[in-house]
Amino acid sequence: MAPEPKPLRDIEGLLIDAGGVLYQGDEAMDGSVEALARLRKARIPFRLLTNTTRTTRTALAHKLRGFGFTVDEGEIVTPASAAIAVLRRDGARPHLLVHPDLLPDCPPEAPAPDAVLIGDAGKHFTFENMNRAFNVLIGGGKLYALGKNRFFRGSQGLELDAGPFVAALEYAAEVEAVLIGKPARDFFLAAADALTLAPQKVAMVGDDVESDVEGAIAAGLAGVLVKTGKFRDGDEARAKKGGAHVAASLASFVEEFVQASASRSAFAAAFTASRDTSSAPCRLKKP
Repeated sequence: MAPEPKPLRDIEGLLIDAGGVLYQGDEAMDGSVEALARLRKARIPFRLLTNTTRTTRTALAHKLRGFGFTVDEGEIVTPASAAIAVLRRDGARPHLLVHPDLLPDCPPEAPAPDAVLIGDAGKHFTFENMNRAFNVLIGGGKLYALGKNRFFRGSQGLELDAGPFVAALEYAAEVEAVLIGKPARDFFLAAADALTLAPQKVAMVGDDVESDVEGAIAAGLAGVLVKTGKFRDGDEARAKKGGAHVAASLASFVEEFVQASASRSAFAAAFTASRDTSSAPCRLKKP
């Protein structure tokens, strides 16, 4: 029997995927601008958690503002923004196999690398670039992956993401990549911590049943699958089997979630008032 989804009234903050949930290609998803604005009005904390590795946080924030979203760069969490701390922790000197647009968010290229940092390099996944990374790894280097997503839906349809190229290097060099982005447990926990909430009080909203939903649930968060972006037939049943909520879109989920949040707040206020009344001292009138 499939587990029951975590009650929405128990959720206090959200992690929201960007691509495929807030926007698709060069336009915002229907109702997504209003949905994010409604979360702000209801004072529900959130972060935009994305595996996008072709652009910087600054550029993504600018793009979202162009669609009509009110968003600050500091509200966006990306694998690249977490990679610097991970590589510094491990003392790794990286060779970068990433899209040139992402370089401002990455650690500098090391002159004598002992590791490879790979993201979605797009058309820059050439034989020469892959082979250079392979030689760093076959020489004993460590592989760090900003993501392992198989594909995403771009403006021209489905496109390969970094995952297949990570798998190729793992196979060729006989190494296993250290995953920094989704669905890595530490990535979800760090984002929940940024909300100053316990993981069980946070839900991840995404269009990728594997990286977004199942990854979040495995990390102790609630999962919400929206039927936009890369959603495909069969994803809904898979998500429900794992105990996730399923919604038609971000807008429809936020409508339901805000109502549940308001009910929780009203119940808490009523409970506090009744407790204060019951604990008040009893004053007897003098005869």
